[in-house]
Amino acid sequence: MAKTYKVSFGTRLINWMFRLMTRLGMGASYRYILTVRGRRTGRLYSTPVDAMDLGGSRWLVAGYGPASWVRNALPSGEATLSRGGRSEKFEVDAVGANEAVPVLRKYMAAIRVTRSYFDATPDSSDEVVASELSTHPVLRLTPLP
Repeated sequence: MAKTYKVSFGTRLINWMFRLMTRLGMGASYRYILTVRGRRTGRLYSTPVDAMDLGGSRWLVAGYGPASWVRNALPSGEATLSRGGRSEKFEVDAVGANEAVPVLRKYMAAIRVTRSYFDATPDSSDEVVASELSTHPVLRLTPLP
């Protein structure tokens, strides 16, 4: 059974530290600050995320399960990734199982800290990995001009 993500003081502290390191361009090369507009408030919200490059595209996976950034990014259709003082805007689209399965496999293999939040493993069948989409949406990022 997959773990459930809980936001605690420790989680907030770690996210704050990762956000600071990423803004300074430090830490893992796949870590970015994702900024999305709130679907109700219109305010900008930022959170550290791990972006995967696969098949010539950039992808985001909700590794800890349903997240506010997913619920905010999809209606607006836009997001910004920032790292080390550089920012890039993207169009955001949810994808189906055919495109998501290879991304989920790569994500589960590369981002070990999130493995306990998945019922599948990188070696699971396509059907089992695809079943993770209900709790771990995969979003394709397409650069905007």
